[in-house]
Amino acid sequence: MTNQITATYVDHMGSDLSVVNAARVSFGKKSALEEPFEDCDVSLLRLNKGDTKLIQYLASHGHTSPFGHAFASFHCKCPLYVHAQLVKHKFLRVNTISRRYTTENIEFYTPAVWRGKSADKKQGSEGVVHTNADPDFVNHTALRTYNEMLADGVAPEQARMVLPQSLLTEFYWSGSLDAFASMCKLRCEPDTQVETQDVAWKIYHQMEDLFPVSWVALMEEMY
Repeated sequence: MTNQITATYVDHMGSDLSVVNAARVSFGKKSALEEPFEDCDVSLLRLNKGDTKLIQYLASHGHTSPFGHAFASFHCKCPLYVHAQLVKHKFLRVNTISRRYTTENIEFYTPAVWRGKSADKKQGSEGVVHTNADPDFVNHTALRTYNEMLADGVAPEQARMVLPQSLLTEFYWSGSLDAFASMCKLRCEPDTQVETQDVAWKIYHQMEDLFPVSWVALMEEMY
């Protein structure tokens, strides 16, 4: 299997209007969504032009605190080496499955293709290469060793040391609108690791649906 990296929407709080009102409270003001026509469906309610411009102003001038009043949560699944890159980001809460406590549902990630080493930088990749190495053999050997150690009574917190970086892990990842924007701004860049981009783009598109005005403004103007 190759389509094993996921970032699934779990929950969210707030909207573009939350950002607007967090900013307007400084002046004791509050906005509401407007109806494009009388008695329209609730799903068609939208920000007025002034509130849209306010969000764009906040993003372009680095006033990120109002964006901190809207949140989202995702359930992510990716190999360990991708997880290690993602959890470096500040202000995003993460709770990860622990191999100290569970020994079930061991899965490994296998990419669709093997990429070559980048010719012009120490990190990164480019092109496609073919190898005679058999990573599946390595994974199966590691899993067999792991299970044998458990059967011999070795504690899971030690036995897990033989599991490779291709081990799929899963975690809940939650944070504010601006924190996820900061992550995606970096991890969606074309020179970042492809598997990391995969998680970031999945979150990007879901955040774009949840907070359409704010997300576009942050992606265009933030940092």
